[in-house]
Amino acid sequence: MDLQAFLRPDVLPARETEVILSDRFRDADGNPVPFKLKGISEEENSRIRRSCQRQSTGIEQPAFDRENYLRRFTAACVTSPDLKSQTLQQSWGVMGEEALLGVMLTAGEFARLFAAAREVCGFIAGAEAENIKNTLKKACGGETAN
Repeated sequence: MDLQAFLRPDVLPARETEVILSDRFRDADGNPVPFKLKGISEEENSRIRRSCQRQSTGIEQPAFDRENYLRRFTAACVTSPDLKSQTLQQSWGVMGEEALLGVMLTAGEFARLFAAAREVCGFIAGAEAENIKNTLKKACGGETAN
C-alpha cells in the first residue's frame, strides 16, 4: 500500500458540485442560478450531529433532532449563495443559515439540495447502495435477495 497517497498534501480537496434547484432563482439575464456545494469532513458532520442532540429527562440516550440535523448538514455544504449573508437573511426576514433554507426553498427544492449535499459528501443511495449491499452479501456467502 502506498502511504504517500494518504498524506495530507497529496489528498485531493473535498468534492464540489453545482445544482439548479428550480427556475425560481435567476440572474439578471434570466438564466437559472445554481446552488454550489462542497463536501464537509466527518469532523464537521460529527459536530453538527452533536449540536442536534437534546437532553431528555429519564432517558439515557439524548434525543436527536433529525430535522435540525438535515438543515444544518445541508447549510454547511452550501458555498453559494452565501447563507451567512445578513443581506440575504434580511431579505427573507430570518436569522441564520438553517432558517434561511427553510423559508427560501420549497419542500421539494430542499429535498433536492439535501440529496446533492449527501452526494457531494460521498454518501451513497439508491441503486449504488443496493449494488454494494448485494456485493457484500455475496462476498460473505449470504443471499442477494431482499
